[in-house]
Amino acid sequence: MKKYDYLIVGAGPWGSVFAHEATKRGKKCLVIDRRPHTGGNTYCKEVEGINVHTYGAHIFHTNDKAIWDYVNSFVEFNRYTNSPVANYKGELYNLPFNMNTFYQLWGVTTPEEAKAKIAEQVAEAGITEPQNLEEQAISLVGTDMYQKLIKAYTEKQWGRKATELPSFIIKRLPVRFTFDNNYFNDRYQGIPIGGYNKLTEGLLAGVEVRLGVDFTEEREDLSQLADTVVYTGKIDEYFDFRFGALEYRSLRFDHETLDTGNFQGNAVVNYTDAETPFTRIIEHKHFEFGTQPKTVVTREYPQEWSEGAEPYYPINDSKNDTLYRQYKALAEAEEKVIFGGRLAEYRYYDMHQVIGSALKKVRDHFGDQ
Repeated sequence: MKKYDYLIVGAGPWGSVFAHEATKRGKKCLVIDRRPHTGGNTYCKEVEGINVHTYGAHIFHTNDKAIWDYVNSFVEFNRYTNSPVANYKGELYNLPFNMNTFYQLWGVTTPEEAKAKIAEQVAEAGITEPQNLEEQAISLVGTDMYQKLIKAYTEKQWGRKATELPSFIIKRLPVRFTFDNNYFNDRYQGIPIGGYNKLTEGLLAGVEVRLGVDFTEEREDLSQLADTVVYTGKIDEYFDFRFGALEYRSLRFDHETLDTGNFQGNAVVNYTDAETPFTRIIEHKHFEFGTQPKTVVTREYPQEWSEGAEPYYPINDSKNDTLYRQYKALAEAEEKVIFGGRLAEYRYYDMHQVIGSALKKVRDHFGDQ
């Protein structure tokens, strides 16, 4: 007899949702994680009374009322609205691209003037069939916005020239002809009151968790503990990189505590020039409308993923997608292993998508109980 019904590898949102739902169905679960904390990349560390998003900004947004109600059943979410600001060599612009941005760029005050300015620049560029990200962006918003607000930021983020990046990355560039700085169109948006750890604690209440445990190093012994393994780690690592390693972009975070109550006046400020080495500065207290006497800011430096770094963004080009399909075929042949989540599925998930994916897997696995 196995000691557990499920061994869940990874205490991030996907694994935590699965553990919660399986436990609710009377199953015995063991959750393990190689990190010293639960929550995966949503983990928050309290500094000076501020919930610091240790692995970068996490802003929950969704149009799915069922998922919104689900997360709010564990912790109440506040009314935070994501309204980032772009800093280009000291010039400030509202994001996403909207009437405020167009006024700041060109002094135009009506939607008709803004549309005419964009159309004029797109026509001058003469791009009919965009072949790369640069051409795609210019064909959508013209040259001024591209040069000041897209080009260098994107090249820093991906570590590649915009002319070398595929056009699909930026096909859904949000452009609004209203004075609306809300980055997301979703109906529901916010941050857990008290930080994301509250959500994780709610999901894992009553579930056995062991931290600092590396599944890869102890796979044989750990797999003996449960009938089924739920794996949320890197799919190529699970199969010992049989076909080679999948590629990712990573991030380095520089956290700094400052003896001031308000450093930049906004939670997110993007630096869109080429000279600034980081892509953005996060001021964490503004996620929860904090009034603490000090503040904590984080600078984000994109970098290529290497061993020991955290894999954040899958590079979903044709080479990597082909490689992933080979690993996916192996995963589908595993009878006693369930694969799920950002790393196991080699795709970028927003948080609501992670929750939805885990809940769907639970419904499919347990037959909609």
